[in-house]
Amino acid sequence: MNFFYSKDKLVALHFKYDQARRRFVEWAQNEIAVVPDFYKRILFSDEAHFWLNAYVNKQNCCIWSEANPQVYVKTPLHLEKLTVWCALWAGGIIGPYFFKNDEGHNVTVNGDRYRAMITNFFIPELNNHDVQELWFQQDGATCYTARATIDLLKDTFGDRLISRFGTVNWPPRSCDLTL
Repeated sequence: MNFFYSKDKLVALHFKYDQARRRFVEWAQNEIAVVPDFYKRILFSDEAHFWLNAYVNKQNCCIWSEANPQVYVKTPLHLEKLTVWCALWAGGIIGPYFFKNDEGHNVTVNGDRYRAMITNFFIPELNNHDVQELWFQQDGATCYTARATIDLLKDTFGDRLISRFGTVNWPPRSCDLTL
């Protein structure tokens, strides 16, 4: 599928994202005005993919070389990768959590696996910390924002959820832990 945007549509898209970021920053500034160390109460979360054959995602990493750029190497269609999740805040790190199936094979994240991680790993880990004041942040990945996932997180964090469809919206295309 090809997507072609006119300059006007791209400007409108960037304006939309910028407006969402501004609303988030204004909200955060208001919270910090009330509680100066509020930023220490946000539990940021994200996942990263690590390819097991030394593949590097060229979108996020540039490698300069004097070697011939026309040379190519055949690679399988679906490269084996490991997906790792963690959360961090001023009080420490929860994780890492490695997404694997029951047989121990690496798997990608989907809604069911993410909710299983929350239920079987994340929430038990939270029991080791005082989380009454913590806000939980996640990006807008589809598996994170499914209704069942948001409901599960609201059961734990109440209205202290920063996420698409959460109490506070995490703006699209925002920096996350992998950048």
